[in-house]
Amino acid sequence: MSLKERILAFLQINSGKYISGQQLADEFGVSRNAVWKAVNQIRSDGYTVDSVSNKGYCLSSESDVLSVHEITDNLKDSAKNLTVLVIDSVDSTNNYAKRMIINGNDKNMLIAANEQTSGRGRLGRSFFSPKNTGIYMSFLLHSELELSDAVSVTTAAAVAVVKAIEKLTYTRPSIKWVNDVYLGDKKICGILTEGISGFEQGIAQALIIGIGINLSTSDFPEAIKNTAGAINDKKLKRNALISEVANELCKIISELPDRSYIDDYRRYSMIIGKKIDFYKNNIKYSGTAVDVDQSGGLIVKLNDGSMTTLTSGEITVRLSK
Repeated sequence: MSLKERILAFLQINSGKYISGQQLADEFGVSRNAVWKAVNQIRSDGYTVDSVSNKGYCLSSESDVLSVHEITDNLKDSAKNLTVLVIDSVDSTNNYAKRMIINGNDKNMLIAANEQTSGRGRLGRSFFSPKNTGIYMSFLLHSELELSDAVSVTTAAAVAVVKAIEKLTYTRPSIKWVNDVYLGDKKICGILTEGISGFEQGIAQALIIGIGINLSTSDFPEAIKNTAGAINDKKLKRNALISEVANELCKIISELPDRSYIDDYRRYSMIIGKKIDFYKNNIKYSGTAVDVDQSGGLIVKLNDGSMTTLTSGEITVRLSK
């Protein structure tokens, strides 16, 4: 680690406390001037570091800069096995994860970025990912799940996101089948799961779970400004939410075969019991969403009284107006 990284980690551990320049110099065996230069580098990275004569330096608790240290420090149980990587800017974290697989990476990873220049969602849609206002992350998991379990990972990820947000805020998000998380009537999160499958073995050799969450984003493009929203909790920090989503997701995936998370998915659903329209092969169908099955499929009673179960595929579901 560089001197800057070591001093930052020390200030993060002592967040809210003043640490003298001399103490930092003694701690790392460098000069006071070297400490001063490192602190200025930390500030240039976007951190707020207060300094007071005869007291020293203090990392402000208001800082909201993505930090490998802060994310890793709050990982629990099976999530502790994740290797955390933070990137300033990337085309998409899912694409980055794919490139890592091509290059032979065999580690379970959490990749987070300050911005995505080509963020992606389901059905080839884009995901607006401006710098520093949201969470853009992908989990790269070499879990070798059975294909039947791998298909359910998007459903599991939606539950993990909702549980994490609910735990850290005073809000109650909901899930619009299959992969969108809403707060009120605004979409705040999208999930895109991709996999590399070993069909002969019947397993998913690697899974990439991309999650985009609007934390404080406000200036949305014209096409989505009426439907997109953000959490907008000033006390909620990106590092904390990333860690909590990781904790919830890894816990669910470790228990994936028993499908216990489906009960939570039903509980958080915003469409069960609601009139919906869905489009398949550009044909519109209407009915009532009555349940979610144990594989995450949406059970719908059509207007003619017949029943059908939707799988994610190329289907778009909308609440009827």
